[in-house]
Amino acid sequence: MQCYNLVGKVAIITGASRGIGKEIAIQMAACGAKISLVARNQKKLDVVQETINHAGGEAKSVIGDVSNFESFSEIVSQTINKWRQVDILVNNAGITQDNIIIRMKEDEWDSVMDINLKGCFNGIKAVTRQMMKNKGGRIINITSVIGQIGNAGQSNYSASKAGIIGLTKSTAKELGSRNITINAVAPGYILTEMTALLDDDVKETFKTSIPLGRLGKPKDVANLVCFLASEDASYITGQTFNVDGGMVM
Repeated sequence: MQCYNLVGKVAIITGASRGIGKEIAIQMAACGAKISLVARNQKKLDVVQETINHAGGEAKSVIGDVSNFESFSEIVSQTINKWRQVDILVNNAGITQDNIIIRMKEDEWDSVMDINLKGCFNGIKAVTRQMMKNKGGRIINITSVIGQIGNAGQSNYSASKAGIIGLTKSTAKELGSRNITINAVAPGYILTEMTALLDDDVKETFKTSIPLGRLGKPKDVANLVCFLASEDASYITGQTFNVDGGMVM
């Protein structure tokens, strides 16, 4: 595992109870950061917290709803109360509510937008004042290759992820003068609990569209996120980085 120096840093990671968010949290903690683990499932969060603490890291579980600004503000307040600062935000929380457009219900559209896109907006807005006070910060938004190429049956998800890319660019321009960098990471097909449920035939079909011929692992995404959160990436902002095995070129 590539480990960047995050000693003395405090990170908030949303959607940290499983998959990519969980791996980001574990790797950031291994790099020395203190972690606020955010999700809605207390039991799963506690498992991640225990894993980090058992390995010698420091983590705190925080139950919150990223789609609600007051809830996100409380997440930030709890983090500051414990560690007195916030240096890194990883907006990773996301859901899918797939359906073709003619059958998609309004609440399927709204719920995906509220968590995926508005959740990122809420997070950036909630941490900005504290990061300005700290004279710097790192924000990494997890988007998706689907936000770049689209996908049948995922118009809501694709639109939300495309919106994250635009949000990343605009806020990076606004906050760059305050030494706050904002970047996006776009995973392709990654082996998580969700992809594990897919039929082997479907996975093989996915592989044919990937030049490297395999699905990615959560650590492939976490490695890049840790880099972007570090001082090594201090001159990078407003960018979208694909972690997709060459699927989108």
